[in-house]
Amino acid sequence: MPEVIDYKKYLDPALVSKLKSLDLKAKAVVEGFMVGLHKSPYHGFSVEFTQHRAYQQGDPIKDIDWKVYGKSEKFFIKQYEEETNLICHVLIDNSKSMDFKNKGDVTKLEYSHVLSASLIYLLLQQQDSVGLTIYSDMIENYIPPKSSNVHLKTLLTSIAKSESLNKTNTADCLVKAIENIKRRGLVILISDFFDDIESTLTSLKKIHFKKNEIILFQILDPIEKSFAFGRDAVFKDLETEEEMTSQPYQIQKAYQEAFNEFLNKLKNQSLRYNIDYNLILTTDSYDKALMNFYKKRKMLY
Repeated sequence: MPEVIDYKKYLDPALVSKLKSLDLKAKAVVEGFMVGLHKSPYHGFSVEFTQHRAYQQGDPIKDIDWKVYGKSEKFFIKQYEEETNLICHVLIDNSKSMDFKNKGDVTKLEYSHVLSASLIYLLLQQQDSVGLTIYSDMIENYIPPKSSNVHLKTLLTSIAKSESLNKTNTADCLVKAIENIKRRGLVILISDFFDDIESTLTSLKKIHFKKNEIILFQILDPIEKSFAFGRDAVFKDLETEEEMTSQPYQIQKAYQEAFNEFLNKLKNQSLRYNIDYNLILTTDSYDKALMNFYKKRKMLY
């Protein structure tokens, strides 16, 4: 009997956070995601995604991918096309508000780093070209799109070394990022979107009008959505360091109504312009975001 692989453990933020390097974290998440695809109703998709196809009678045995067989107990043939399919720009909000967690295992920024690294890993496996923009209230780092194994190391190293800085100015940074988008492709933006939502949406529309596909991942700590503190608390703005004492249980309902209005505005305005919107909590399994991305990428071809 072959060993049964518990792929879900590789998708749990709490367990993944215990791995040492971002490279190991991305590999673990991608491996868990791909094994999960083989076990899900989308198992057929994974053949295309990993550049494999089902084994057919007459195919050379030497081309069988035995690693895939060990995970899925199915025969797949490696394919060797070198074609670059897509140009993708990954943008990560690196502002101080992202460096928050309540009592969970990862901050919003740590979750964003693993998610972005996993997306980059998947895209480069497909021979897609990937560029990276890390920003706060300015562009902190920009790496032009390329497609190579060496480029993967460059991107992951840049993400791993980045630390939360400054306030947020997503709108202005998006305008500057547009200058680096020379050809239409896919733009992935990962942020908590704690910013001026109208200005951010205006900048997103400009990217959309240049015929780019856009995916938004809004990363939140569960407490930011529920506001379920339940006792007196001191709140500190991570970007301005201002503090305020409050009784959360007294304002929880009003907070939730205002916050849901904020979320719905971002979601509805995004969908109006065919921008994919995804709300992701830092306790969510990574495959939730990866599956949404994967379905979007499949639609582009």
